[in-house]
Amino acid sequence: MPSITLPSGKEFAAQDGESLLDAALRAEVALEYSCRTGRCSSCKAQVRSGSTTALHPETGLSEAERAAGWILSCVRSATSDVLLDVQDLGGVKLYPARTWPCRIQALQRLAPDVLKVMLRLPPAADFGFQPGQYVDLIGPGGVRRSYSVANAPAADKLLELHIREVPGGALSSYWFGAAKANDLLRLHGPLGTFFLRGTAGMHLVFLATGTGIAPVKAMLEALQSLPAAEQPASVTVYWGGRTEQDLYWRPEGAAAQACRFVPVLSRAGDGWSGTRGHVQQALLADAPELPRTLVYACGSDAMIHGAREALLAAGLPAQRFHSDAFVCSAPA
Repeated sequence: MPSITLPSGKEFAAQDGESLLDAALRAEVALEYSCRTGRCSSCKAQVRSGSTTALHPETGLSEAERAAGWILSCVRSATSDVLLDVQDLGGVKLYPARTWPCRIQALQRLAPDVLKVMLRLPPAADFGFQPGQYVDLIGPGGVRRSYSVANAPAADKLLELHIREVPGGALSSYWFGAAKANDLLRLHGPLGTFFLRGTAGMHLVFLATGTGIAPVKAMLEALQSLPAAEQPASVTVYWGGRTEQDLYWRPEGAAAQACRFVPVLSRAGDGWSGTRGHVQQALLADAPELPRTLVYACGSDAMIHGAREALLAAGLPAQRFHSDAFVCSAPA
């Protein structure tokens, strides 16, 4: 089996036809990742030596990145020993992803096209996750879609999801037309590496669009339990939508007191007195101290790419930009 070596000195073996990411996860080596389908660029890495082959199209890469030797570890397999230039997450331990039965506890309409779904797992389930991670929901007919968990782990073990209606979507027709309390589903997770780390003394900024606020809500809840030595110097949330009805949530309680909340509208009406434009523009307009800023961005792929490009050009260190792009659903 090919051997994969990282700059940290960590090594792991990859099976034939196995993605580099899956090989790393199997060896309990934590690499950054999100979509697992080659459509975002969270798992981007460079091959310094050795050869790999693409298992699926790497649509998350530009032509220039491909020419420079970049690959996406979630859809690349090794065909020889490989020296892979990518930083692992050090001592971070990821909860193993498993498939669990679950039932719908409750449904609530948050906006005309957004549904809050509360899920309960079996009482004996030892499902653990980091606030900010996502799960794959497996619905009727085996249709599988990814949703961020919108709450931090709680004593009742319920999981909160914010689900946007997609016209013609295979699972949207179930959620918005047939789903009811006590329906039996399956979930697979936890997945992704979009969770807090290295926040101590930093200016923590969240950028979100649409239901990208879901993992932000979970991380805001988790911040309340961090030890004082790990707390950020400040917390600011920029949440973007088109019109006011898109902004279906506001921080409450301790979370509201601990952060500055800035709603941003791109298609605001005349009656809107708040911030207009895009979330990355709103952040830059506030003249942040970028060398001490840590950014977590979640939402549309266009926002993620636009925010990363603008913020890095303005002086944000690349390693302090974390993202989870909501790419279009893969075929069922």
